[in-house]
Formats: sequence, C-alpha cells, structure tokens
Amino acid sequence: MSRLIIVSNRVAVPDAGSKAVAAGGLAVALKEAFTAYKGLWFGWSGKITDNPSSEPVIADRGRVQYAVMDLSPQDHREYYSGFANRALWPIMHYRLGLAAFSRADYAGYQRVNRIFAQALAGLIEPGDLIWVHDYHLIPLASELRGLGVSNPIGYFHHIPWPSGEVFNTLPASTELLRAVSDYDLIGLQTDSDVHNLSRNLVDELRAIPLGGGSLMVDGRRTRIRSFPIGIDVDGFRQAAERAGMNRTVRDTVAGLRTRKLLIGVDRLDYSKGVPERMEAVERFFASNPDQRGNVVFLQIAPKSRTEVPEYEQLSRDVNEVLGNINGSLGEPSWTPIQYVTKAYPRAVLAGLYRAARVGVVTPMRDGMNLVAKEYVAAQSEDDPGVLVLSKFAGAARQLPEALLVNPYDRFEVAEAIRAALYMPKAERVERWKPMFERMAREDVDWWARSYLGELEGFRTVEREPPAAAEAR
Repeated sequence: MSRLIIVSNRVAVPDAGSKAVAAGGLAVALKEAFTAYKGLWFGWSGKITDNPSSEPVIADRGRVQYAVMDLSPQDHREYYSGFANRALWPIMHYRLGLAAFSRADYAGYQRVNRIFAQALAGLIEPGDLIWVHDYHLIPLASELRGLGVSNPIGYFHHIPWPSGEVFNTLPASTELLRAVSDYDLIGLQTDSDVHNLSRNLVDELRAIPLGGGSLMVDGRRTRIRSFPIGIDVDGFRQAAERAGMNRTVRDTVAGLRTRKLLIGVDRLDYSKGVPERMEAVERFFASNPDQRGNVVFLQIAPKSRTEVPEYEQLSRDVNEVLGNINGSLGEPSWTPIQYVTKAYPRAVLAGLYRAARVGVVTPMRDGMNLVAKEYVAAQSEDDPGVLVLSKFAGAARQLPEALLVNPYDRFEVAEAIRAALYMPKAERVERWKPMFERMAREDVDWWARSYLGELEGFRTVEREPPAAAEAR
C-alpha cells in the first residue's frame, strides 16, 4: 500500500496506546486519507526547547506514524510568531497596515523550513506521496527538491491567496513565488485564489500557461487548482441532534427562555471581524428597539497567538467595544452581547448552533470558514436557522443561498440580521436545503479524495534530475 506523508506546522500526537488520529481541524479533515494510505505525519511538536534535536521524535500509532520536531525560542520567534504570523498572515488577508516584515524573521522562516526538510528527507521512501499544508511551509518543496527528493509533492493553502498587487508588497514575494512553484500540485480554496496566484506567476516569473490549470515556471511544470475544503457533515449533524443532553447546551437554551439567539464562533483574529460584528449587532438593536430584551448575541472567541502584539491589541479593542455596547444598551435583566473566550468541543458547538436562529459569520476575509458550514450542518431540517455570511469568505462560493453581506458595512449586516430573524419558515427551509445537500456531496472526505487523486497522477511525471535543475 502507498504511504502518505502529511506535513503541517503543528502536529498533535495521540496518547500512547491510541490508534486514533489526533483531534483537531486538520486531523479530522485527513481522517479519510489515512484510511486509504499508511501514514506519516511530520511537523512541529508545539514544544519550545533551548537545544532542539535535529532528528525528529518518532511515535507509532497504528496506521499513522508521527514524527515531530521541537523549536528553539529563536526559531519560534522568527519562523512562527514573526514571519508566518506578522508578515504572511496579514498580507494573505489583505491587511497591509498590520504586516511587519523583518529580514531576520524571514531568515528564520527559511531556516526552519530547511531544518524540517533535512529531517524529513531521511524518512521519505520511493513511492511516498507528500502533502504539505499551509503558509508556514511554502518553501518546503524547494528545500526537499534541493536534497534530491523527486516524489510527488503537493501543497494546500488553507487561507486566501491575495492579488498580485497585495502579495507583491511583501519584500520576499518573488522568492516565495519561486518556492511555491516547486510543488507539483497547489491546492487553493477558491477559483479567485487560483486566478490570483496564477496571474502573479505569469506576471512576475513569466510562467507559461499550459491549460488545465498547469503552468511552466522556469522549466518546471506545476498545476494550480481549487479544492474547497469541506466538513464531516454527517458527524456534525449527528452531534447536533444529540447535543440536547449536554449540560452547557441545556443551560444555554433554558437561559434564553423565549429570546432568540444569534451566534458567532471564531478564533480571536483580526481577519474574523469580531469587533465589527459587535458594532453591527449594536446597529441592529439601535434600528430595532422592539428587539431589545428579545434577542441575545453569543460570541465565542477563544484567544490565539497572544505572543503577537497585534492580537493583544485586538483583545483590548474587543473588550472596549463590548463594554460600550453592553453598558449603553443593557438592562439588569438583559445583556445584549454574551462574550466567551473559552474553547468548546464540537459536541457543545453543534448544540449551540442548532439552538441559534441566526448564525452570524462575517469575517473580513477568510480562505473558507468552516464555521459557516458547521452552522448549516447543525440545523434541524424542519425548522432551520439562517446563515448571515460575509461575501469575502471562501464559503460564500459554495453557500450562495445564505444572506451574503459586506462585513465592512455594519448597516448591511444589521439589516441582514433583521431579515434573518423575520424570515418565514418556508423560505428558511428553501435556503437551507440546497446548502446542506451541496455540503453533503462536497464534504471533507470528498475534498481529501479529490486532492490526493489528482496528486497521484504526478507519480508518472518524468522529473528533471536535481543536478540538472541546479545547473539550469
């Protein structure tokens, strides 16, 4: 049986004795892939140590073997907190004003990718498929090719790929474009992302379009395709149906009494538009005073990347906006916005989604946004809620029946919330049904099978020997 090597920034290794794939978004997404292949999962352990080993720690867990590396404090600061999350992340999300480029950070980013490649190369066997995930690891294929690895190497970019005018503001943009073109198959979330990257390769590197999404870049062929990631639709629907037994869900529903619930769930990140969403809810209550006391907005937003200064500032901004809104609109018997920074398991979230009449998913920019799909999957087919969705989320392409809004326009979002609350049941069902059916067809298993099926095709591609490539 062929072996699949997954490479991601962070790897959660299951406890000894467990043969299950580790919990987590990417782990759940790749569960199907690991039933079709024997697996090796490689990446950062999540640990920071003063003198990390150059050799990975190996753990066998049934069909999946895990190989993890620690990072030094400098590596973590430059590779992860620095270039990946202070330069690449904001640029990819069109937030140029928040990007902070440092050549030291970029050198650290390259160094960690080189260290990872050197550690991984010794584990790769002939016939292995290699699937690399996300923006932390853009240079990895280039590093592996330099070490003589000729296996098919694919890359999936989970976040947006911006237009060339935006991406090229990054001082390292040309090097990164050359690096990403060393992958055989580049998977992106939307056709717009595909257009942006393909156009940039043509404009900046004089890539030659070959048709079918393929381009020739510096004598090497790469293919760029959209593979919109899905969710475990059946699993999430079943979790929502069982969630009424969960204490947190029961207490929340009981506390609502006759009030209607709006819900937003996001990791606390400036791309998610949490303070802007709160201001839109404030505008809704200002325009609809009869709904005060009758509607509650629950925003769940676990904190993340607290070591990055922009995220600490965001947390302060959110708390200030929240305090102003609740202080000006709230009553002793009613708080308009409930704000929770605790992370909840899937079973709880599924029940809360099901209880909410409106899911408010309004990121300023998002590669896909799986919360939107989870909200749809959790609804009762007889009495579904309504999804209010940012037109700048990748999910908007697959869920056009949602109420699509401009998240920068708080009045438009407020009007969509009102429309959702007053929408008749027949229209709610009419909008929900095609979204659910489409998601069920294009679920997470479909995503993994589609991508890996295409990557398998590169086994037969003749490759230029590394020495010839270097001489080019």
